[in-house]
Amino acid sequence: MVKAMSDSVAKSPAELTRRRFLTGAAAGGALCWSHRLGGASPATPARFFSQLGIVAPLERAAEIRACGGDYLIEAVARILVPDKPEAEFAPWRERVLNSELPALGCNYFLRDPRLRCAGPDADHPRVLAFAEIVFRRLREIRGEYVVLGNCGSRRLPPGWPKEKADEQSVALLQAMGPLAARHGVMVAVEQFNRAECNYLNHFSELLAVVSAASQPNIRVLADLYHMIQMDDPPADLGRGREWISMVEIAEKEKRTAPGVVGDNFRPYFAALAEAGYRGRIGIEAFAGLETANIRKGFAEIVRQSAEVSGIRSCRKPPRSDRNGASVGFASIRRRTG
Repeated sequence: MVKAMSDSVAKSPAELTRRRFLTGAAAGGALCWSHRLGGASPATPARFFSQLGIVAPLERAAEIRACGGDYLIEAVARILVPDKPEAEFAPWRERVLNSELPALGCNYFLRDPRLRCAGPDADHPRVLAFAEIVFRRLREIRGEYVVLGNCGSRRLPPGWPKEKADEQSVALLQAMGPLAARHGVMVAVEQFNRAECNYLNHFSELLAVVSAASQPNIRVLADLYHMIQMDDPPADLGRGREWISMVEIAEKEKRTAPGVVGDNFRPYFAALAEAGYRGRIGIEAFAGLETANIRKGFAEIVRQSAEVSGIRSCRKPPRSDRNGASVGFASIRRRTG
C-alpha cells in the first residue's frame, strides 16, 4: 500500500472531510491553524516564511529574540518532563508561559528506548500512552507541535522488511492522529539521513507513510539538512506541498546555521515558494551557535528566500523598545487559547 503512495500521494488534508478536520481543530481550542498548516501570517504579508525559530534552550530566549527569532523549539524531556508527576511539570509550565519567546515546538519526542515505533519490538500502546501526556502538557504551555523523529524509536534490525515497518508506521500515525487532534496539537514527522538511521531516509519515503496515514494532525517536517544529505531533489517539496507543516534547516558540512559556511538553499526555497509554502522555518544546528551566528542564520534565511520568492523585503529588522531591547513575537505567549 505505502509503496504505491510514492508516486501517487494519498488524498491531501484539503480532501479530508470538513467535519473530520473541524472536529480535530475545535477539540484543541482556538489555536492558529493557518500558521500550523503552513499558512501565511496575516500580520506580515511581505514575509516569505511566517516565522523564524531555532532549537535552543529557554534560557536563551531574550538573546534569540534580539537576533530576530520568533519562537523556540525545546526538548520534550526537558520542559514537558512527561515521565515526572504534575508537581514537577508545573514550574516548567510557568517558566515557558513567561518566557521572552514562546516554545511553539518540542523535539526529541521518543528518546526512551522502550518507545519503539517499528520493528519486532514495536510497542504502540506504550508510545500512545506517552504521547497522551506529551500532547496534553504541550497544549498547557501553548505549544503547537511536536517533532516525531528519534532514530532510535524507528531503527530497524537486520532482516526486518521495510514494507512491514511502513505498515507499522502508518498504523501508529493513524492511532496518534486523533489523539493529537483531541489536544489541538500537530505531529511533524521528519526523515533522517542514512548515517543516522536506516529507515525513512528520503523525503519521498516519509511523504508516502504520512500521506497513507491520512490524518489532519499528522504532517511532514521538511528538514533541508537531511534532504541535502540524502541528495533529495528540491522538486520533492512540491510533491509534498499539501502535507508540509514546517521546515527545518542547517548547513551540510558541520550542521551549522545558514550563513556560517555559506550553503546555497535557494533551490529548496524556490521549490517551497512554487509549492505555495508560507509557514515557519526553524534552525536546527548542532555547532557554532554563538549569538553572531544565530543572527547571521536568520538574516541568511531572509536574504536567500527573498531572492527566490520575489519578495523585495521579506522581513523587517527586529524592532527595539525604549530600552533598546529587540521586540519579537511576544504576543503568542500572551494568548489565552
